[in-house]
Amino acid sequence: MVKPSKRKEMSSPIYVGREDDIKKLQRTTATVHGRQVVIFYHGGHFYALDCRCYHAGGPLHLGEIEEINGQSCIICPWHKYKITLNTGEGLYQAINPKEPSAVPKWKSKGEKQRTHRVTVDNGNVYVTLSDLMEYKESDYYAEKYKTEKIAEK
Repeated sequence: MVKPSKRKEMSSPIYVGREDDIKKLQRTTATVHGRQVVIFYHGGHFYALDCRCYHAGGPLHLGEIEEINGQSCIICPWHKYKITLNTGEGLYQAINPKEPSAVPKWKSKGEKQRTHRVTVDNGNVYVTLSDLMEYKESDYYAEKYKTEKIAEK
């Protein structure tokens, strides 16, 4: 949880790259107020999430993006957890054994991965951290792998 005095500082947008460069690469990583973030460009939209998977800290920037149940998802390369790019929901397949056909259906675990706001201004891409007052499961690994920015003199 972030102290109230730091909230305003942490809510300021941070430059993470040029729009054309990120579109070309389709993903990049950046440190935003000491937090490792991955920025994706997929389907004509920018998305930003904590870089480490909420499940076990897997490196989401190395995962593949797939369309699942009409939603763009990053697949964690470690344990194949599926996370929506837009909301950070964890998705899984479930069956109802009482149904005669027992066809797997996609279900949501809820918003597990922290997402952040991406803005583009004059060809520059910025990330603003989401409100850190509400706990998300990815916060554990974001703190564990936190990088401290060297103070500028």
